[in-house]
Amino acid sequence: MEYKLFKLFNQIKHYEWGAMDLIPKFTGIENMGMRPCAEMWMGTHLSPSQVQSDGKMISLTQVAGGELPFLFKLLAVEKPLSIQAHPNKEQAREGFEREDKAGIPIDAQERNYKDKNHKPEIICALSPFTLMTGFRDAGNIYLSLKSFISDAPQLKEVITPLMRALESDSLAIFFNVLFHISKSEREYLAAFIMEDRIRETETISPEQISLMKNFAAEYPADAAILAPLYLNVITLQKGQAVNIPDGVLHSYVHGFGIELMSNSDNVLRGGLTPKHIDIVELMKILKFSTYIPKVLSGDSVFFCYPSVCGEFSLSFMSDDGGGKNTIPKNSSLICLVTEGELKAGNETFKKGESFFVSSGGEDIVLNGNYAVFAAAGKA
Repeated sequence: MEYKLFKLFNQIKHYEWGAMDLIPKFTGIENMGMRPCAEMWMGTHLSPSQVQSDGKMISLTQVAGGELPFLFKLLAVEKPLSIQAHPNKEQAREGFEREDKAGIPIDAQERNYKDKNHKPEIICALSPFTLMTGFRDAGNIYLSLKSFISDAPQLKEVITPLMRALESDSLAIFFNVLFHISKSEREYLAAFIMEDRIRETETISPEQISLMKNFAAEYPADAAILAPLYLNVITLQKGQAVNIPDGVLHSYVHGFGIELMSNSDNVLRGGLTPKHIDIVELMKILKFSTYIPKVLSGDSVFFCYPSVCGEFSLSFMSDDGGGKNTIPKNSSLICLVTEGELKAGNETFKKGESFFVSSGGEDIVLNGNYAVFAAAGKA
C-alpha cells in the first residue's frame, strides 16, 4: 500500500496577543485584515485543516479517517499569554462531566473543560522564545521576595504572608495566599513596580524586573505580575524545546515557535488575561512541586525530541541537498517546512507550507535543501 500525501490549508487564529507579521511572512500569506496572527492550527481539532482531493476542498478529518491524537501549531507571541495549566486525563473527564451535569454550555466563557482529554505540550523555538514555566524552588522564591521587600519596605504587609507560606515549604499555601491579596494591595504593588525602584540583586535579574514591569503595565490589578519571581523564566534559542506536562503552571511571553500537544482545548487560567479565571479549579489540577524543565537542543540534521506524552512525537530533519532523509511510515504525520524547499514523492513544498501523510505503506524519502518538523501520532 502506498502512502498518500496532501498539502494542508490551515486556519489562522487572530488572538490579541499575536503578532501582525510573523506568521504572514513565514507562510507567504498576506494579512489582508491587518489583525494579529497568533496561531496557525494544523490538525483536526475544532477548526480542521483542509486538503484538496479530486478537485475539491475537504476536511483533513475525512482524509485522516477521524480525529488525530494531536494538534500541531505555529505560534507568534507578541504579548504574554495567560498564566495557565492543563488537567490530566482523570481531572479532565471528571471536570467535563461535572460541568455538563451543571448545564454549562460548551462554548460558555466560564466553561473550564471543553473535552475529556489532557493537554501536555512541547514548545520548540523558531527564533528566541521566552516563556515562564514550573514553580521555582520555595527557598529561591523566598529569597527573591526578601530582596523585593528590601527595596519596598512599605509592601512588607503584602509580601510577608507569602514568605511565611514559603517558610513552611508549601507552594500550595503560597499560591492560595497570593491570589487572596486584595485588589487595592495588588494595585499598590503594581504601582510600586512601575516606579522603577526594584534593584537587580543576586536573586532578582534584570529580565525578571522587566517582565514584572510589563505585566504591571498591562494588568495592574493582577497578582500574577509577580510570576517572574515564582516561575522559571527561560529563553529558548532556535531549535531548543521544553516539555510542559499536565498540571504545570506556565505562560508564553514572547517569540516565534511551534507547539505540539494532545488533541484538547482544556485550559485553566490564573492571571494575565481578560478571560475567565478560576483559581479554585486551577488549584485542583496544579502540581505544587518544583519543576525545572529540561531544555532539549536538537541536532542540526536529525533529532527526535523526547516527549512526556505517548500520544505524539516531534522530530526535526534538515538537508543541504547532499543526502536523503527517510521517515518510517508507522503513523500519520503532519510536516511543516521551516526553511528552504523540500521534495516528497512527486510533491514540492516551500518554507511555511505543511502537508499530511497517511499512515501505512512505504517509507517517505525527502530530498532538497530544507528544514522540516514532523508531528506524529502514536503508532
